[in-house]
Amino acid sequence: MLANPNNGRLHCPKPSQFLHPQRPKCFLFPNCPRSPCFTSKSKFCNLSLLLPGKSGKGFGIRALAEPGVSTNGPQGYPPPYSVKIPVGDRHILVETGHIGRQASASVTVTDGETIVYTSVCLADVPSEPSDFFPLSVHYQERFSAAGRTSGGFFKREGRAKDHEVLICRLIDRPLRPTMLNGFYHETQILSWVLSYDGLHSPDSLAVTAAGIAVALSEVPNSKTIAGVRVGLIGDKFIVNPTTKEMEDSELDLLLAGTDNAILMIEGYCDFLPEERLLQAVEVGQVEALVKKCGKAKMLDAIKLPPPELYNHVEEIAGDELVRTLQIRDKIPRRKALLSLEGEVLTILTAKGYVSKDVALGGSETIPDIFEDEDEDEEVVVDGEVDEGDVHIKPSLRKSTPLFFSEVDVKLVFKEVTSKFLRRRIVEGGRRSDGRSPDEIRPINSKCGLLPRAHGSALFTRGETQSLAVVTLGDKQMAQRIDNLVGVDEWKRFYLQYTFPPSCVGEVGRNGAPSRREIGHGMLAERALEPILPSEDDFPYTVRVESTITESNGSSSMASVCGGCLALQDAGVPIKCSIVGIAMGMVLETEEFGGDGAPLILSDITGSEDASGDMDFKVAGNEDGVTAFQMDIKVSGITLPVMREALLQAKNGRKHIIAEMLKCSPPPSRTLSKYAPLIHIMKVKPEKVNLIIGSGGKKVKSIIEETGVDAIDTQEDGIVKITARDLASIEKSKAIITNLTMVPTIGDIYRNCEIKSIAPYGVFVEIAPGREGLCHISELSSNWLAKAEDAFKVGDHIDVKLIEVNEKGQLRLSHRALLPDTDPEKASAKQPTGDAKDVVGSQETSDKGLPKKMISIRKGDLAENISSPKNNTAENTLLPQKKFIRRLVTPAKDRPNINKDKTKKSSSEVVNSVSSNGENTLVNGEANIG
Repeated sequence: MLANPNNGRLHCPKPSQFLHPQRPKCFLFPNCPRSPCFTSKSKFCNLSLLLPGKSGKGFGIRALAEPGVSTNGPQGYPPPYSVKIPVGDRHILVETGHIGRQASASVTVTDGETIVYTSVCLADVPSEPSDFFPLSVHYQERFSAAGRTSGGFFKREGRAKDHEVLICRLIDRPLRPTMLNGFYHETQILSWVLSYDGLHSPDSLAVTAAGIAVALSEVPNSKTIAGVRVGLIGDKFIVNPTTKEMEDSELDLLLAGTDNAILMIEGYCDFLPEERLLQAVEVGQVEALVKKCGKAKMLDAIKLPPPELYNHVEEIAGDELVRTLQIRDKIPRRKALLSLEGEVLTILTAKGYVSKDVALGGSETIPDIFEDEDEDEEVVVDGEVDEGDVHIKPSLRKSTPLFFSEVDVKLVFKEVTSKFLRRRIVEGGRRSDGRSPDEIRPINSKCGLLPRAHGSALFTRGETQSLAVVTLGDKQMAQRIDNLVGVDEWKRFYLQYTFPPSCVGEVGRNGAPSRREIGHGMLAERALEPILPSEDDFPYTVRVESTITESNGSSSMASVCGGCLALQDAGVPIKCSIVGIAMGMVLETEEFGGDGAPLILSDITGSEDASGDMDFKVAGNEDGVTAFQMDIKVSGITLPVMREALLQAKNGRKHIIAEMLKCSPPPSRTLSKYAPLIHIMKVKPEKVNLIIGSGGKKVKSIIEETGVDAIDTQEDGIVKITARDLASIEKSKAIITNLTMVPTIGDIYRNCEIKSIAPYGVFVEIAPGREGLCHISELSSNWLAKAEDAFKVGDHIDVKLIEVNEKGQLRLSHRALLPDTDPEKASAKQPTGDAKDVVGSQETSDKGLPKKMISIRKGDLAENISSPKNNTAENTLLPQKKFIRRLVTPAKDRPNINKDKTKKSSSEVVNSVSSNGENTLVNGEANIG
């Protein structure tokens, strides 16, 4: 098994027996925990799913004893069966034989009201042999499962979403190590979520359903897998927690394995110590789920290379292979291995293999037997032996060359290479690049490479390199997540990982992200997420791009390191530094002269990943772990082994953090001048609609007028303004402030424009978007027959606020500001209009509550005025050019203005700078809510 790991799939040189008493069992190594002859007792509870039929309980599938013999099920199908298995504090229901009966196997797994259906099918004809098991997994969440339909034009599900791709990987990764070598029938696993209740997550159910379906199918595999989720609430670990419980959980751990082996671990946490992580893994480990299979396994379809081919390859290439594996650099070593593989192929497929012993000893002398037909002439030639009628004549016979298929030779060469690499690590204590098992490759990092990017970093560790770039934006840049529950979810932080073929010096596909790229990106994203500031402290949407420019192992962990540096270079106030490291392992070292203890490797390379028994990625800092992912290719990984790997990984993280502190040039830790500016202001929630306007017209006009990038409003009254420069933000703040301000009776507004004239008065704009009615009786101290007699549209007048009715409509007076006027006498001379006369734009007047006010003194810049005492006649809005108001009030009027007492507001005043007209808010703020 160690000599021929072959991507972790079990080597099966010959079939043996199946677990079913009437069927042959799968061959397994006698010392392997997966072997039927291996006996071990687990301390965990037994969650048997399919019990033997003789027990009278549980789950049994009747297999066809002979071809053509039908069962007693309908139309020759086996009868349906179901069983409940305890998981955590509840049971899940597993059923088969109800639907999908033409598939090789199909099951439905139910937890609460969440139902996952999974089928397994395999091709009738085997594909070309390769070193990669032909397995494909597809998982889909049907919108109908939650009573919804797709929001797209075609109203049906399309290509897999990112989180569906991640679940496909969760299913594939633990299943692949259980598949037997030599089986080349293409196998497809299809999984659908048919019902979702919003409480029970379908991802762990999908892993369990796939493991059971494969066990019931004809696909040869060694063990049945199951998946469970583990959460941590307080000090209590919970198996398969509900989504509601997960909201309070400090841990999100998904574990898949068999009765005595952990095959896959993936989880995310908030700086969880290593010991707590190990306790969670121990809680999640499960017992065997399947003991009785539904269909006979296709062992006769397993085709393995001839056993003698391994010896032939070692004999031909052994010495040269040892020298080649000592080459430290990846590219020269890869080219040397390709050249050596070509020589081996030529010998074993074209020329034919001849044993070295025969080739050195020359041709073999053998007797040539013939009969003498002429008995009368008996002549004995020299060298012959007279044996009566039969003469034995010596002759030379050449050895017959042995030929092998190209596919078998390539498979065996790869496995022999793995064996020699593992032997070098165990026997010599040195890896291909000369490092010791716990040594980290040289690290170099630099920031600020890209001048126009908001943040950038280049992180290099050995021959692995990541170029990380950070982009900051507003909510419009957030990533929308479409899910089954129908609630829009927006991600304000996401990391996108790209692995181009050039990073390994090859030519390959370059297009949409692969499943591997999506998975690696999510791992790095979840590792960095805990160190980000809250949205209140940092309102930006953050996007991190990690482009792998060189790769020789652990590129996802390089993305974590590079992403952390790029975030600091972009000025994101992260809580601490996060780094990642990949760990490997050689499990059984006795074969190569070791002491039998597993050998843990730090910072593994690509070849060590392919030839080793474990790929364990851990991200975090000195205090704890934020993300981890472990893929185990063989059985036998125990909790003590995991503990040793975690502690060695912790030491490695400390070393990497120290090396990252030497980054030159270091991260700037300030916002780039090219990054957008975001200003947050607060208005009354009921005033938000005034900013948006009918059909969004008002907010669009503000954006066009001021030149800001975006204005985002929330139901709680939070308004976020995004712009490239401060001047645009100030302009938009002024307009929003005036739209949402709540004026106070007695406020005086100078140089206000008349927008429209009605028979009963004129409508005056006191601020952008805010108009009030100045009744004809309040226009002049003299009697007017028509407003047009004294004023026209576009004229500018000074007005005073004298009334705010229950609808928030404003009543203004120009007469009150005229000298020697008595408002009561003037109102007696001319009748006033009813409140019902106040129509038009006044419907949208009193709609806002100011929070802050920016006033500009004549000739000065904008200053924040937080105290009402500063809101006097001299604190006026004086914009320059288009968006700076000028004070046009005559000096002689100022004493009269100061006589108007300013009322203190119950809240702060909104920043206000007008952009059209010459209006000036002179007299303080309002307190009308």
